[in-house]
Amino acid sequence: MDIKETGIILFCENYEAALEFYSGKLGLPVRKMGDALSVLGFGGSYLMLEDSGVASLKEKTRAENPTVIRFNVNNFGEAVAELERRGVFVDVKKLDWGTIGVVIDPEGNRIELKD
Repeated sequence: MDIKETGIILFCENYEAALEFYSGKLGLPVRKMGDALSVLGFGGSYLMLEDSGVASLKEKTRAENPTVIRFNVNNFGEAVAELERRGVFVDVKKLDWGTIGVVIDPEGNRIELKD
């Protein structure tokens, strides 16, 4: 199999809020935008946001969403500071194997920054 590109599809209950969060707050570049489906640049791959998902007012459990989107960043401190300037809460956790910054999107999905 010759893979051209890898993508993640995230189904969203509030598509417009999710699009604003991922493009405006996280700064992912919009490649294609539509009424119910958008494609954002995601490192060397893409993140597709699509309508018809299920949101949660709090972080989804692993049973509700067993997937975490992780961004490995070059400068962890700068990435956290940039997100906080954009109004994104980042919960920094220092673990035995490294440091992560946990962000919860408007749908309750977990996102992590990794040093």
